Amino acid sequence: MPPSPVTPIAKKIIGNIEKVVIGKRQEIILALTAYFCEGHILLEDVPGVAKTMLARALASSVGCSFKRVQCTPDLLPNDITGASIFNPKTTEFEFRPGPLFAQILLADEINRTTPRTQAALLEAMAERRCTVDGETYLLEPPFLVIATQNPVDHEGTFPLPEAQLDRFLVRLSLGYPTAEEEGRMLDLLRSEHPIDKLEPVVSARDVLACQQAVRDVYVDPKVRDYILSIVHATREHDDVALGGSPRASIGLYRAAQALAAIRGHDFVLPDDVKRIAPPVLCHRLIIRPESRLRKITPAQVVQEILTELSVPTLSSRADSP
Repeated sequence: MPPSPVTPIAKKIIGNIEKVVIGKRQEIILALTAYFCEGHILLEDVPGVAKTMLARALASSVGCSFKRVQCTPDLLPNDITGASIFNPKTTEFEFRPGPLFAQILLADEINRTTPRTQAALLEAMAERRCTVDGETYLLEPPFLVIATQNPVDHEGTFPLPEAQLDRFLVRLSLGYPTAEEEGRMLDLLRSEHPIDKLEPVVSARDVLACQQAVRDVYVDPKVRDYILSIVHATREHDDVALGGSPRASIGLYRAAQALAAIRGHDFVLPDDVKRIAPPVLCHRLIIRPESRLRKITPAQVVQEILTELSVPTLSSRADSP
């Protein structure tokens, strides 16, 4: 087999993003994993930990069109999708596309806009198309939605419904940097912000090639069954009111393929599944009220499932197709 294009392209993007976002390599890899398997990213953390900067750095590293929407309570669906405007010269309505018609869309503070406006993203995230005034428009690939939200400040916010959360492949938290990493950050910001000089290192065609290569990563039937057993265990767990959906199974399968490709493998290992399972599954689970009172979290449930399930043992790669 020819060498996979994924690893060298991933290294270029990761190195470029790390010029701006310091000390968050694992989170950058997970974000890139979602991008390469055509998933969407939800960045949830406290203010000031570079959620928006990570999204901007990723967009600046690839040669794709980029738009940003600052979500507010008065934002309307047409402000995202676009609208048909009457042209008096032609006496006809002309469609003016909104920021949704970019290859990378950043929805900043997505939980500050109303459910009606949040729903404007549902069709685009699931089907890569948008319907406005009865007309359906295809979105240019590779299409990616990156949304940020603050889990601490609940005043004036509208929590994302389960249907919206389920359309995000991964939910990531960056966390605070260490003192050493924060010192490096201060040195970088001494004269100007490094994001202003960030240049694309790969093209949209490179990203599309990676997305196609990810689909060709081999998944052993034992690993596939392992993925299914994890998702089904979330549905049967005593502390879970709503477990992972079939979309969760598909997302875990595809994310494991992408992570394996980034690591330079042409086949998925069980370790790839275990590593990617928490960011793929935790935001999809709803814990029972009585379990929440006992401080049970989705992360604890997923970790318990990964600990209890037996990990499959794979035979030699040589006899795999």
